[in-house]
Amino acid sequence: MKISDFDKAEILVQALPYIQEYNGEIVVIKYGGNAMVSDDLRACMMADIVLLSMVGMKVVLVHGGGPEISSCLEKMGKESKFINGLRYTDKETADVVQMVLAGKINKDLVRELSSHGAKAAGVSGLDASMIKAVKKTDAGDLGFVGEIESMDTGVIKDLLEKGYIPVVSAIGAGQDGEVYNINADAAAARIAAELGAKKFLLLTDVKGLLEDKDDENTLIAEVKVSNVRALKNQGIITGGMIPKVDCCVEAVRRGVKRTTIIDGRVEHAIVIEMLTDEGVGTMFT
Repeated sequence: MKISDFDKAEILVQALPYIQEYNGEIVVIKYGGNAMVSDDLRACMMADIVLLSMVGMKVVLVHGGGPEISSCLEKMGKESKFINGLRYTDKETADVVQMVLAGKINKDLVRELSSHGAKAAGVSGLDASMIKAVKKTDAGDLGFVGEIESMDTGVIKDLLEKGYIPVVSAIGAGQDGEVYNINADAAAARIAAELGAKKFLLLTDVKGLLEDKDDENTLIAEVKVSNVRALKNQGIITGGMIPKVDCCVEAVRRGVKRTTIIDGRVEHAIVIEMLTDEGVGTMFT
């Protein structure tokens, strides 16, 4: 369907209030899931991120890479092992995590953003001691899986001030220099809080928080963090949504103005959420 020049102008005018609201503000986006695996969706997302940057938003992109890590391990003849849904990370796997996240995926994203005309720079939690981690112990022995002990976002702030889009991979260093695999959702939420971001977008593989998990027409558009416990008790927040919702709640409680879980399977979901009246997904306030 061809869009007329008039319609294009109307769309741009409708976006103006949102561009004005977020101009100069920090927006943190956690990127992963199907949007990362699909070439077409990745191209859409990168174009969206560059657009936000070009209209004056200070965008930070935090990424995971579970499927790529599993693929690399498989090529090495090493089986991926999960405990309660979390990847068991021995020393060899930790080396692969560092190589895939801080190496290939990070630089691929930087290259793709740059191809759209943006200034992008890739960093990991190891750079400038950004993420200091301790071994995660509350879910059994997961090897080199860590939790964030402290964070220094100075290098991200420096890049933003110089007009770059920082692309951050979620790995951290322990006290003795060991590398820890960090949950990317948790890392992104903490980065958003430490930066005082106005908006935190968490891309996932579902439409958002659903009242009925089997019916996408039951999307809950907005949730107050004070109601999250009740929604868990009602069985509305279950399974893999629990840690994602907890990350959003943590970000709000640490001062992020708005956090939203959005569907990374939807083309241009980021622009729809940021620059239109419609929005997508579930916002936590």
